[in-house]
Amino acid sequence: MTAVPLGLPEVPVRPVAERRVSRRIQVGPVAVGGGAPVSVQSMTTTRTSDIGATLQQIAELTASGCQIVRVACPTQDDADALPVIARKSQIPVIADIHFQPKYVFAAIEAGCAAVRVNPGNIKQFDDKVKEIARAAKDHGTPIRIGVNAGSLDRRLLQKYGKATPEALVESALWEASLFEEHGFRDIKISVKHNDPVVMIEAYRQLAAQCDYPLHLGVTEAGPAFQGTIKSAVAFGALLSQGIGDTIRVSLSAPPVEEVKVGNQILESLNLKQRGLEIVSCPSCGRAQVDVYKLAEEVTAGLEGMEVPLRVAVMGCVVNGPGEAREADLGVASGNGKGQIFVKGQVVRTVPESKIVETLIDEAMKIAEQMEKDGVSGEPAVTVN
Repeated sequence: MTAVPLGLPEVPVRPVAERRVSRRIQVGPVAVGGGAPVSVQSMTTTRTSDIGATLQQIAELTASGCQIVRVACPTQDDADALPVIARKSQIPVIADIHFQPKYVFAAIEAGCAAVRVNPGNIKQFDDKVKEIARAAKDHGTPIRIGVNAGSLDRRLLQKYGKATPEALVESALWEASLFEEHGFRDIKISVKHNDPVVMIEAYRQLAAQCDYPLHLGVTEAGPAFQGTIKSAVAFGALLSQGIGDTIRVSLSAPPVEEVKVGNQILESLNLKQRGLEIVSCPSCGRAQVDVYKLAEEVTAGLEGMEVPLRVAVMGCVVNGPGEAREADLGVASGNGKGQIFVKGQVVRTVPESKIVETLIDEAMKIAEQMEKDGVSGEPAVTVN
């Protein structure tokens, strides 16, 4: 009898929603808006004036998949460091400016790929818009108008009583209109809040009232677990409606973790090509192996693999064989052994103690062949 491949049929990968139509800006070589892929950002935690430490962290962020990085610029020493950092960074650098408008001009002159301004806490910002617009236009530097709930203009706080979605949107559009008066529209906007419900509504209103590209973020989202949940919920709600052109996951954790979460959110929504995907069940009384340990060891063993690969590591006989067949590579475990599946067919049966090393070995073979074939599909990894 001829074996029949039982892998998943090839289906076109569809994004979660049709993207909102927005104007496009260029943040260095990275296009934002206008149908460009949603990009992932983070921010350094070093003192920007410490050039070596800042460039080292930028290199780490770049390696983790960060596409745009923001650096704080609260002092003159930080401003003085910007030219070197902007020149040596592997990814576009955005200068983050608060309080002192003079640092906006310093960042533009330094060659930063963009400048983020927070109008609510920059002294006499509105009076400086004409000069900022001229300098930014002359240098081809986009401006991000970043409105935060914690630093909303006091006039709007008096009007609305607190940082409501309407207050955040009015602030952002007012500042954008001041730039527009001077013919400057190379702008992206963010209206961040620490409450995902308020944040989602603010972005929905903003998306309906302008065509500027939008940078999504839940500000002060919290420690890694809480912040990941808040960001995933908020970004998922907006991106599933086509709203959002670039994202930053704000965590009280190393910035590399922000990038990992951001990329995983985009991959889960088919807004970014999937790489290694490990799918695992929560385990139950049917499991005949330690699923948690198995999943962690397989994940660690395949870390850094760049080809799109689905690996199924299943711990019981109920869903195991079916899930393993549907993956590029999988194992169905039970009774002290595991059946190894490649493209839907059993290729080996090994003792439980050999499952991890066998899966890693087979994964390396598949990855090598995929790279030779130039495969760039959207497979995944499943662990039950």
